[in-house]
Amino acid sequence: MSDRPNVVVLFADQLRACDTPPYVTPQAPMPNMARLAEQGVTFTNMISTCPVCTPYRSMLLTGRHPQTTGHLMNFVRTRHDEIGIGDAFGRAGYRTGWVGKWHLHTGSFPQINGADFVPEGRDRLGFAYWRGYNFHMDYFGGTVNRDDWRAEKWDGYETDALNRYAMEFVGEGGDEPFCLFISPHQPHVTPFESAPQEYYDRLLGELEFPANVPDEMRQRSIEAYRDYLAMTLAVDDMLGELMRYLEESGLAEKTLLIFTSDHGTQMGAQGRPAWDKKLPYEESLRVPMMARLPGTLEGDTTRDALTAPVDLFPTLCGLCDVPVPRTVEGIDLSDAWLGREGAAEQDAVFTMNFTKAYDYLVEGEEWRGVRTKRHVYTRWLNGLTELFDLDADPLQMRNLAADPASRELREALDRRLDAFMSERSDALAPCTDSANWFDEQRRIVRNAHGPLGDPEQPPDWSLLS
Repeated sequence: MSDRPNVVVLFADQLRACDTPPYVTPQAPMPNMARLAEQGVTFTNMISTCPVCTPYRSMLLTGRHPQTTGHLMNFVRTRHDEIGIGDAFGRAGYRTGWVGKWHLHTGSFPQINGADFVPEGRDRLGFAYWRGYNFHMDYFGGTVNRDDWRAEKWDGYETDALNRYAMEFVGEGGDEPFCLFISPHQPHVTPFESAPQEYYDRLLGELEFPANVPDEMRQRSIEAYRDYLAMTLAVDDMLGELMRYLEESGLAEKTLLIFTSDHGTQMGAQGRPAWDKKLPYEESLRVPMMARLPGTLEGDTTRDALTAPVDLFPTLCGLCDVPVPRTVEGIDLSDAWLGREGAAEQDAVFTMNFTKAYDYLVEGEEWRGVRTKRHVYTRWLNGLTELFDLDADPLQMRNLAADPASRELREALDRRLDAFMSERSDALAPCTDSANWFDEQRRIVRNAHGPLGDPEQPPDWSLLS
C-alpha cells in the first residue's frame, strides 16, 4: 500500500468466539461487535494456539513460538534481545503505543495485586507511548505505568480509562501513521468487583448453557457466567466508543481496526471449572477476530483462513508495507485475509500447553495438538489422545481417537503433530524438565534449542530488515 494505514488492535482477555457476534447470537446485545463485523471481515479460524495470557502475548508481539521465546507460563521476564512488533513498526516510521495489560514481565510477582511496573527500555519491546501495567485485577481505580517510574491511578472503570489513554495517544500525533495496541483485562476473573451494575442490567433473563456443560456444572458456573457476560458488554461499549472516536476524528477511513482476544474460557464446558483455559477445546482455543479497513477489509465478509497468534505480526506487516524481521516464525497471511485468488494458507496450526498451573511449572496438563479447519487432535502427556470432528460435533462431545473408521485420519494428524514438534525442537515431556529455562529472577536463559546468552543483551538489529 502506498499510503500506509494506521493500526489499532483492541484485544480482550479471555473472550471466546462462542459468546460473541457474529459467531453466535449472544445472550445479551453486543451491537458494536456486530457493527464491526458488518463493516469489515470476520475471521472464523483465529486460534489461540497456547491459550494462556503470557504465551499468547509473546506470540502476538514477537511472532515466535513459546519453544523459542521461553514463555511457557505467566510472570516471566521477556528477553531484551527479542524484536517486537513495536520495534518493527517504530523503525518503519510509525508512532507506537501500548495501553493496558502487558503480562510479559514479572511485575509485582509473586504478589498478584502488588506494586506493578514494567521498566522503560527493552522490557516494553519498542512501544514508545506507554500507559500499561503488567498484571493486576483492580478494574475500578486501577493503575497504569507512565513513561517513567510513576504509576497513575485511573478514575472509574478500566475499559473507559484505557480508551481515554488510547485517545490521548492518537490525539498527540502529527502526520505520521500510528500503531496502537489496547489490552483491557476484561472479561478476566477478578476477586474484586467485576463490572458496573448497568452491564448486569442488560443481561437477558435466564442464561443458557450448551449441551457440553454437564448439569452439575451449570449451577456452579452461573454466577461466573454473569460476571463474564457483564464484562464482555463493557468491552463491547469500549469498542463502540473507540469506533465513534475514529469516525468523528476522520481517522476511520485510513485505520486498520482489529478486535480480537488472547484466549477463551471453559465456563463449565467439558466439565471444567468456569475460568479454566489452557485446554484443547474450542471454548479455550477459538477467539473472535474482526478487522476493518475501508476499501480493503470491508463488506460484511467472512474468511476462514487458519490464523495463529504468531501469524498476526507478519500479517500486519504485510498489510502495512512494513518489513518482517527475520526472527519471526509466523507467516504473512495478508493475501488470504484480503481474499486474493490463489493466496497461500496453512492447512493446520500447532496447539499446546506446558503446565497445569498458570504461574509455575506444575506437572499434570501437558499436551500438544493440531487444529485444522475441521479437526482438533490432541496428544496428552498422560497417554490420552483426543480427536474431534468440528463439522459433525462442534461441541466436542464424541472422541474419535479410538474409532476404527477414523484410524487413517488419526495417523495423518499424528504425523503432522510430530512434524510440528520436530520443527520447534519440542518434546512432550514433564514441564519440570524445563525448570532450567529460567534463572532466579524468572528471566529466560534457555529455550527448546539450548542455552541462550545474557537475557539483557540488546537485539541484533540487522535482523529487522
